[in-house]
Amino acid sequence: MSTVSDCFSIGSIVATRTCYNEDIEGEVLAFDPQTKMLILKCPSSSGIPKRHDVNIINLSLVSDVQIKKEVTTVPEPPPSLNLHRLNTRVRNSIENKRRLVSALSACLDPEGQRLFLAIARVIDDVSWTGQSIRVYNEVTITPPYKVENVIGEQESKPYNYIRKFVERHWRDHSRDSAANSSRHQ
Repeated sequence: MSTVSDCFSIGSIVATRTCYNEDIEGEVLAFDPQTKMLILKCPSSSGIPKRHDVNIINLSLVSDVQIKKEVTTVPEPPPSLNLHRLNTRVRNSIENKRRLVSALSACLDPEGQRLFLAIARVIDDVSWTGQSIRVYNEVTITPPYKVENVIGEQESKPYNYIRKFVERHWRDHSRDSAANSSRHQ
């Protein structure tokens, strides 16, 4: 890709209409005249103000393009990426997914799996020991994975936290189950 586009200035606001009659408007992040690929930063479809959607648009498949606001100043080059940090994040993410997959295959009980996944979303130090869930190497949750099945040093912070977590999990689960059963009646 060229650093300064032949047709679109980086930072300009462009509106396009695709061949599917979809209107896409956003700030130009990059443009490659050889492949006619335009990359636009658009407001987030999730509505979260600090996030953005990035759309890659093939201008060969666009029926209309309008430049809403032309930028004449050359923008500062973006900061360089910390590739070591990105590779570490990717490696950690892959390892975490592998750990979750192997952990889920250790337990056939769907309630245990559901509780395990709920804990794993907020705590990294969670694993299976046979059919029991082990958290922080201090707290064990045995089948049927209810509040009374939480085992550990009762005065410790991890024990109390996990106990409240399991209690909240079952309260939410029973509320969701009741809501689902009332919808299906």
